[in-house]
Amino acid sequence: MIPLRDSVPSRKIPFITYLLIATNVLIFIFIKTLSRTQLHLLVFHFGFIPARLSSLLLHDSSVVITEAILPMVSSLFIHGSWFHLISNMWSLWLFGDNVEDNVGHIKYFLFYLLAGIFASFIHFIFNVSSPIPVIGASGAISAVMGAYVVMFPFARITTLIPLLWIPFFIKVPAIFFMGIWFFSQITSGISTLIHTELGGGIAWWAHIGGFIFGTLIINFIRTQSWRYRCSPYDEHYNCYDNSDR
Repeated sequence: MIPLRDSVPSRKIPFITYLLIATNVLIFIFIKTLSRTQLHLLVFHFGFIPARLSSLLLHDSSVVITEAILPMVSSLFIHGSWFHLISNMWSLWLFGDNVEDNVGHIKYFLFYLLAGIFASFIHFIFNVSSPIPVIGASGAISAVMGAYVVMFPFARITTLIPLLWIPFFIKVPAIFFMGIWFFSQITSGISTLIHTELGGGIAWWAHIGGFIFGTLIINFIRTQSWRYRCSPYDEHYNCYDNSDR
């Protein structure tokens, strides 16, 4: 299931979402200019490595923030491939504008960074001895998706479903789309606990942790005066804002 668009219009320009996307793209372009050795050094220093945090907690907790916590943030801006980058940035562009629109620019930015840290920590809990660096914004973006479904559960997501190379386009409620997505993350995460060789380099538990973070935190920071409704009688299933302006 590939999300293509949603039915919730934005009232304001999502400056932070655009800034995050631009920053990720520019960093990725810079990364593509590095040699293999330089790339490995960059990922080692700025990616989040669970084993490094474990070692620091045991032997030198005084530098945990600079040596382990900060990489939880810097890792959000590093991507390993064009597909990794585009898939993450597409989801951020699709869902992030509405979340930012609702909570405000500054709170959205802090929410995004804290979500990334929380997602990395959940990944750490399930992979305390892993020496593999974690990179990518998917943990924070999962939180954005979690926040989105809490605020707009019945928004319509135009979704592409390729079946035998034939594209099918359907509109499904956000709660259905996110539910299917979250279930797939849970099953994949559990599978990696049972069969460690099935990890495939994907931080499933960071996705799960980020999504849960988004669903739990958003109600504390959202603008409660905004009320969105999606009319099932609207031909295009558009959502509208009926709050007082």
